[in-house]
Amino acid sequence: MTEVKREVFGQMSQEEGGGVVEKFILKSDSVKVEILSLGCIISALEMKGRDGEFSDVVLGFDTLEGYMRKHPFFGAVVGRVANRIAKGRFIVDGKEYQLFLNNGPNSLHGGARGFDKVLWSPQVLPNGICFFRLSPDGEEGYPGDLKVWVTYMLTGGELAINYRAQTSKATPISLTNHAYFNLAGQGSRDIYDHEISIEADSYLPVDDTKIPTGEVAAVQGTGFDLRQPVLLGKHLQKFRLDGFDHNFCLQQAEARRLVARAHHPPTGRTMEVHSTQPGIQFYTGNNLDGSLKGKGAVTYPRHSAFCLETQNWPDAVNKPHFPNTILRPDEEYNHTTWLVFSAA
Repeated sequence: MTEVKREVFGQMSQEEGGGVVEKFILKSDSVKVEILSLGCIISALEMKGRDGEFSDVVLGFDTLEGYMRKHPFFGAVVGRVANRIAKGRFIVDGKEYQLFLNNGPNSLHGGARGFDKVLWSPQVLPNGICFFRLSPDGEEGYPGDLKVWVTYMLTGGELAINYRAQTSKATPISLTNHAYFNLAGQGSRDIYDHEISIEADSYLPVDDTKIPTGEVAAVQGTGFDLRQPVLLGKHLQKFRLDGFDHNFCLQQAEARRLVARAHHPPTGRTMEVHSTQPGIQFYTGNNLDGSLKGKGAVTYPRHSAFCLETQNWPDAVNKPHFPNTILRPDEEYNHTTWLVFSAA
């Protein structure tokens, strides 16, 4: 059985829109997850190591103030469209839409005030929590009233995250959770001693603003071939890579499948990622620079965490040969990602 508790995490100021931010604690025998009603943020995730000791393996802050300041989307649900849209522009049914540019010349993770910065309405479930919000027509430049439900369910060592949405007008949508993981425990210096594998035969090369060029490139014979586990530090060195911030193209299937795995040999901790999504963004915390003070007053330097964000391909709304990202009024967006935590 999963125990579900709720408590007050903090109070937003009037300038921030007011409102009480709640924290929901989901606890099984092997995993404890803390989730905020602000941005559906995973603020902590404790899992056992081989020694039976619990460690918090996600980056974040101890207080609401940390999350109200600028930070790199720690633990949040991002949307309406995760990742980048080139020049913040797209055309749907002959009409052009312009979004706010918050990442150089591009729009990133929903814009200036995306899903990560707003309060969601919670409903406690037997093994989890469901958050709801209505994103109004025109919010951040996107068309249509969009109803969104994000549900977290914890069963043993498995955390399921389900995303559902319905719209009143055709709109692009791609939702993900942006948790930053370090299986050695948050606050550990780097992730070089992690083994990573991703079940992808191809990836998307990007331009210097991180927008996909349009090419779908084979991983074979490149530093992007992660089909067999690689030790991250050695792999980056071998291929002279600064880090990853790329979309890996997954097998196109509606069904649940294993898409990625991270393993930390020193502690025995493993995280498997299963999903129904067509892509996964692998990001190695290249922009972390030690300037943010996180939980327990630790700083987060470059490469001190990784993200495995299941989503549609970046800029798919502007690339007709990428998987469709437009949701129409007679359809429902429905995707699930399962994070499976274990230690051996």
